[in-house]
Order: sequence, then structure tokens, then C-alpha cells
Amino acid sequence: MGKKDKKSKTAEQKARTAARQEKKAVQKDKKGKSKELFDSDNEDVDLEAIRAEYERKQAQFLEVTESPCEPPSARSSATLIGSPSNSSLLLFGGEYFNGASATFFNDLFVYLIEKDEWRKVTSPNSPLPRSGHAWTRSTAGDIYLFGGEFSSAKQGQFYHYNDFWQLNPSSREWTRIESKKGPPARSGHRMTYFKHYIILFGGFQDTSQQTKYLQDLWIYDCHSYTWFNPTLAPATQKPDARSSFSLHPHEAGATLYGGYSRVKATAVAGKQKKGGVQGTRSVLKPVVHQDTWFLRITLPASDAVGGIPPSVRWERRKKPVNSPNPTRAGATQVYHKGRGIAFGGVHDVEESEEGMDSEFFNTLLAWNVERNRFFQLALRRPRAAAKRQVDERSAKKGRGKLDEEELLRNLAALEANASVKITETTATQDDHPPEDDPKRVAKPSLLTMPHPRFNAQLAVKDDTLYIFGGTYEHRDREYTFDEMWAIDLGRLDGVQEIYKRELDDWYGSDDEDSDSGSDNDDESLDEDVEEEGPGGVPLPIRKSHDRIEDERTMVPEAPEVLEPEIQETAVPDTRPHPRPFENLRDFFARTSILWQEVVSDNLRKIDQSSGQSVKELRKHAFDQAETMWWDCREEVTALEDEQDEAGIGEVVSIAERNHDQGGTARRR
Repeated sequence: MGKKDKKSKTAEQKARTAARQEKKAVQKDKKGKSKELFDSDNEDVDLEAIRAEYERKQAQFLEVTESPCEPPSARSSATLIGSPSNSSLLLFGGEYFNGASATFFNDLFVYLIEKDEWRKVTSPNSPLPRSGHAWTRSTAGDIYLFGGEFSSAKQGQFYHYNDFWQLNPSSREWTRIESKKGPPARSGHRMTYFKHYIILFGGFQDTSQQTKYLQDLWIYDCHSYTWFNPTLAPATQKPDARSSFSLHPHEAGATLYGGYSRVKATAVAGKQKKGGVQGTRSVLKPVVHQDTWFLRITLPASDAVGGIPPSVRWERRKKPVNSPNPTRAGATQVYHKGRGIAFGGVHDVEESEEGMDSEFFNTLLAWNVERNRFFQLALRRPRAAAKRQVDERSAKKGRGKLDEEELLRNLAALEANASVKITETTATQDDHPPEDDPKRVAKPSLLTMPHPRFNAQLAVKDDTLYIFGGTYEHRDREYTFDEMWAIDLGRLDGVQEIYKRELDDWYGSDDEDSDSGSDNDDESLDEDVEEEGPGGVPLPIRKSHDRIEDERTMVPEAPEVLEPEIQETAVPDTRPHPRPFENLRDFFARTSILWQEVVSDNLRKIDQSSGQSVKELRKHAFDQAETMWWDCREEVTALEDEQDEAGIGEVVSIAERNHDQGGTARRR
């Protein structure tokens, strides 16, 4: 037995040696390709000439065309948004870096959600290739884009855009908006909307020698087609300069959270000299911001002359409760029903001047804007089929649900100012497509979050979160994920794979591969690997970084500025609240009359109760019920989990149970 074991070990060692030699040969081939890519790039290129060539090629398109295509190639720093006009997603721009050269895109992709199809749009008039730009929808349903950056292949030269564009999401047509006075060129900024205004804040400018972070505020009036740069009093507080923050719409303005910047700091230079004097030098330290701000916007008087800007004021808020810990960058949020939904992020710990240790996350968080509190969103297994008595009760309520579905359709039509034709409550195939469409291939669904990453592009459409791309770093290599996932924010019952592809090889510098082929590295890597990453590259074991309670962190945060805050008095909320396991439709069906009374009381206070039709009243009531349902979603989800663990199913009141049974129920 001993000789056999020894022979088997010897054979295994020979196989491992052969594998290492083959791996070194592949790495040598990669180095040759990398050298060719580096040598073919000339950093003395004229970026203006390159962009002019892009314009010439783009002018060859005579009209806007849209054709089926494969999913977009891997890219980072793109923009993803849910179309305001239909059930689709829009993706524009971005860049891809393979370790040797950077490629920039100006593709406009459309993802048709219902058909699970991708379309590529070509246009004679569209923004030039860029990344790090920002866009937002408007209340009128258009999409506005500003800025971004473009660089040479080796990123030795940078160009920042200051152009402003309008996209019609229905016709896919771009229109460049010319203005004499507008924001200066930048990237990494954020935009949102308020009334008929577009709000832009922050960002940075990179000249390859230095990076300047910005803290200026710009407001665009969609009616007068004018940019405004509001001036604040010298002593007025405002957010520090930053990029990659979250900017959300609000009924009274906008809210801002977090961000990233680099600030000047003094560091020790060299060893201590004789006499106790030690040299210092100026360095740039990364700062992850965790402060929150509210931008209060006051509209001009109704009789004011056109072209008068609104008045604005920044108000600092308290630090959010249960803020993500440790702090993380690259976890920009997407707005959804009064919440900011964030995914992933990276926490950097600077160990020395030469190296930095990074921790990546795949946590899904929700920041409730009004409560200023973070909640962790965890995936849950789909609930088992309801009991027989619940099915019988649901069958008895079938007619009522059909009536409620017709009401919701009428409310949606009323919101779009469309005429509503009263018909019989019949559920047609067009109104309710079957869930199991035989023509549509079922997508894989997982109960685990996608791999940790940062700077993933997020969008929400029809209460579903879409996660596109993202970046992960392993050793000296950077990987851009070539995939997209979907999560139902109401159910949280799994992660659906829209598409996923393996990545191309990494063409890094010689230093990155010089020592990676040693025997010791291979053996230690085998011990610490949990799975294969993009392109077959092994990734380290995922660490658990899902804690969000306050703890010490090694990444410097922006200094807390103590400001006088107004004490808030808690007022009991007497409005209806959703129950565990109650969806939005059932919640509104149960509380519709109560919400109509709330709306009537509010309108009566401002003398606007007259003139409201029944349909309009129900529309306002449904809007408030929907807001309440999503506002309580995290707490209700926690109650549902507790009841599931205790073996408790759906909670039904005695009054409803008696009503379903058609009489007084027997008490046991």
C-alpha cells in the first residue's frame, strides 16, 4: 500500500509540474500579446482627431435604426435606466479595460423585458464614446445626459465632455441641447429631477496629472431651456466636493448621500532624522463620505417673469441609522419608491505605501429616505403553496379581485390622461399574459447574491432591480463582469440570471505575471480558492461582510460637522398599514375606503375637495396606499420571516373570516 501511495503521489506531482509549465507557456504568450498592444498604442495621439473620426463614421448613418443583437459587451461606468415610456431598459456608453488598453463605447442598447430581447440603436446624431457620464429622466418622460470622459488607449490623456443631450425613449432619437452658459466639463457627477427642473451636482475633472473634485450645483429649466448656477451665501453650509454619490428625487427637492473623494493630507516621509526631526510630505488620501443632505428647492412665484431661477438651500441631515459598515465606495444607489437601493461596494484598507487590501461586498441594502435608515434586504425562499382553506377563501374573493384589477387598469389609464372605457371585468390574454410562456426560455434563478463587486450599474423597472456589470479586483488584475441579474424587490425570492458570459483574458504588464507562476503561489492558491471567477481566473474565498451595525473602520471618513438640528416630535400614524404576507393589491382592496377618507380630509384642508371625481379620488388613494406599502416593506418582511420560522401562515382578521364563511363562525 505504501509503494502504491508513493507512486500515485509521484504521478500527481508530475501532472502538477506539467500543468505549471503549460500555465507558464500561456502566460508567456499573453505577455507577447500584451507587449504588442502596448507598442501599438501611441500616447502622443490627438484626441480631437480621434473624436472627429468618430463623428465622421457616425454621420454615415442616415436615420435612427434599431435591430436585434446580442447582449452588450462587458463594460464599466455606463448608465442604465428604466424607460419612462414602456417596459424596457436603456443602456448607454461605458468603457472596457483589459489591462493593456481602454475602449470607450457610445452604443445605445434597449432591453425589452417582456420579450427578453436586446436591440441596438444606431443614430446619425448621438453622443460620442464616453464613460462616467450621468443621465436622468424628467417628469415629462424624456431622458437627459450630461458630461463624461474619454481617454487615449493607455489612459495617458483624458478629455472631459460638457455637452448636454436629450433622448426620446420612444423614438430613440438624440437631440443635443446647446446653451451659452452651462456646467463645466466633468465626469463622476450625478443628476436627478424635480418638477420641470434637472439637477446636477459634483463630479471631478482628471488631467492625468491631478484630479479636481467639484461641489457646484446646477439646475436646468426644461421650460425656458436655461441653466442656472444658484449662488449661496458665503456662510451657508453645503456638501463637500465629491463624486460617485447618490442623488435622489424628492417632492420638495432632492436628497444626497455618500460619495468618494481624495483630500490632501500630510504623511511621514522616510525615517526619523537625528535630533528628532522627521520629514513630511503631502499626499492624497481617499475619503468615503457617509453624510446626507437635503436640497430644498422653492419655486418662483406663479406671476414671476420667465427665466427666474428657483431658490435653493442645502440642509445637513443626521447620519443614517445602520449605515453600512465598514464604509464602502462604489455602491451608488438607484431610486425606488422613496428608497435608495444599493448593491455591492468596496472597502479599501491602505496597508502601506506600496499596497492596499480591498474587501468587496455583495450586500443588498435599502436606504429609506424619509426615515434616514438603512435596511438589509435578504433573499428568501419562495413560500410554500397556501393551505386549502386559503385557496377556498381566495376563490370566493375571485370576483372582487377582478374588480380590483379593473380598477388598477383604470387608474393607470387615468394617470396617462387616457380615456377609460368601462367594460365587463374579463381577464383577457393581453391584459394578463400567462406566467409560463412556452416560447420563452425559463431563466436560471438562484438564492445567492451575485459575486461581490463595485460600481455595478443599477436600474429599477416595474419593482424589479436590474444589476448590470460591475468590477472586481483580484491581486493586480481587474475584471469587469459580463452579466446582468434581476431581483424582484417585492418578493425577494431569488436572483434571476438575464445573461452571463465568460470574460476575455487580462493583458497586464510583465510585473503582474512575473511571480504568479511559482510553485508556492500555485499551492497556496489551490488552498484559498472557492470558485472560478471571470475568464477562468480563480477568486478567493468570499468573506462575510454583511454587517451593518456601527463598528470601527480603517478607511477615513469625511469629518463629522456638528450642526444644530431640529428636534422632531413623534406623531402617531393612524393611517392603515399593510399586514404580513399581504401584497399591494390586497392591501389596497382592504383599505381603499380608509385611504379615500384620508385623501378627502387632506383635500378638504386645502379647499380642493370639490371637483374631484370618484376615479381621481381612488387614484390619489391608491398612490398613498402604494407609498405606505413600500415604506413599511422592510419591517413587514421581517415580520413575515419571524412568522415563517414560527410556522404561522397568513394572518386573517376574524371579521374577514366571518364574512368569507357567510355568517357567524363558531368559536372553539
